[in-house]
Amino acid sequence: MTDRIAQIHIDDANLPIPTAEIEQERAVAIFDLLEDNSFSLAADGAPAGPYDLSLAIRERRLVFDISTGTGKAGEFHLSLGPFKQVVKDYWQICAAYFDAVKKLPPSQIEAIDMARRGIHNEGARILQERLEGKATVDIDTARRLFTLICVLHFGG
Repeated sequence: MTDRIAQIHIDDANLPIPTAEIEQERAVAIFDLLEDNSFSLAADGAPAGPYDLSLAIRERRLVFDISTGTGKAGEFHLSLGPFKQVVKDYWQICAAYFDAVKKLPPSQIEAIDMARRGIHNEGARILQERLEGKATVDIDTARRLFTLICVLHFGG
């Protein structure tokens, strides 16, 4: 399949060192993303994948730098503004979830996890909207990319 991300790089050179929880979130999102994703550039004449994607935050913007085996395929920048509240909510619910796993019964953990998934879905929906006209991603790919945006946004 060519409409996919084959490699991903997170450019976090200018960000604080991530916590163990953030590293875990990132590792799982990258693994899941590379295992199964759907990604294609939307512009007419854009090269087909598979794609190598580099994600970064530069000048308060989320940067998607995309290449293929034959060279650079595109770059686009998204404002972080539309993600600000949902990323904040996501990290708050994640903190509650990490605490709950240590001391609460499964029924309460499940309720927090359901709320976390809802916020995650909202972030994925916003990402799909922001990518419209630039790239096409399915909901699972958007969810995994949203996790990576959260990891970057945490330090940015």
